[in-house]
Amino acid sequence: IDKDALDAQVKERKIQEAAEKAQHEKFAHDMKKNDKLMCLLEERQKNEIKDMNRALTEFHKNFQKPETRREFDLNDPQALKKDRPARVSDSDPRCTISGMQKFMGEDLNYDQRMKFQKEQFREWSLQQQKDWKNALADQKLADDLYDKFRIELDRKIMEEQRKEEQSRRVVCAATKDFNRIQVAELDHKNELEKAQKIKDDMDEITFLLRGDLLSENPDQAIGPLGKHHVLVDRWKGMNQEQLMAIRQFQKEQALEKLRVRDQERRRDAEWDRQRLQTARAQLLWERQQQRQNRVRRRDLDFVNAELSQEQKVKNIYLKEEEYSNIPTDEFYAQFNTTTR
Repeated sequence: IDKDALDAQVKERKIQEAAEKAQHEKFAHDMKKNDKLMCLLEERQKNEIKDMNRALTEFHKNFQKPETRREFDLNDPQALKKDRPARVSDSDPRCTISGMQKFMGEDLNYDQRMKFQKEQFREWSLQQQKDWKNALADQKLADDLYDKFRIELDRKIMEEQRKEEQSRRVVCAATKDFNRIQVAELDHKNELEKAQKIKDDMDEITFLLRGDLLSENPDQAIGPLGKHHVLVDRWKGMNQEQLMAIRQFQKEQALEKLRVRDQERRRDAEWDRQRLQTARAQLLWERQQQRQNRVRRRDLDFVNAELSQEQKVKNIYLKEEEYSNIPTDEFYAQFNTTTR
């Protein structure tokens, strides 16, 4: 593990977090400042509107009084007080049907009737309150029963979830084993197919080399103008030199392919060795950390034991100081009881 690189990354991350924190604090300060400025502007606007409304009200009150209007007699609020009442009693001869001055519920016994109705409404309200309290008690009992049912249902659901989680783990383990077997079978199948393909290719090459088409004499295709003049209609194949050259080239290709495979195998082996060394170093480091933790724990336990012993000695000393003011027999009896 590259500890210096990790420390540098941690330091860089802390610097970045500090910069982001400073930027956020700056943004927060600007937002607070803008909010304060907006509050001041809104307060100023409200005060200006309030002053304008106050000035307008004062103007209406001082220079536009209702009494100065021509239609004030139509809108006089004291007009009904100044006018004659619509009726004096329930038997007023002016209260005719066409006059519409007396309706049901507007008799002069309205106060007594309303008092009786209020008393009746109060009785109804008390009865409703009683019914409401009974309904609340029933509802509370039903809620308690429902809570108990919900608790039992939650417990059953948790138990089912635990069983489902356990079965899921079993299924995951079985699936992992099945996938591992499938991968092994696939690798074995690929190796068999690869070997079969190589065998088929070699059989095909052998068949072509030993077949009637390729075993014919290629010299009959040489023209009268020289070796390099080929008669196309008589060409039966390449000569031995050409075949040897092609075979030599194929051998070189096969050797090059083997060399490349060897290099890849060595590179993979080197990577495996490096990963193994890294894992071994990680394991050694973890064991060293465990040993250090055990040593620190043992030292801490030793220090705690010493502190506990000192505390016990201190308590005994304090008790001795406390018992120094009592008789000797009683002191020894209490001291023996405390030590036991």
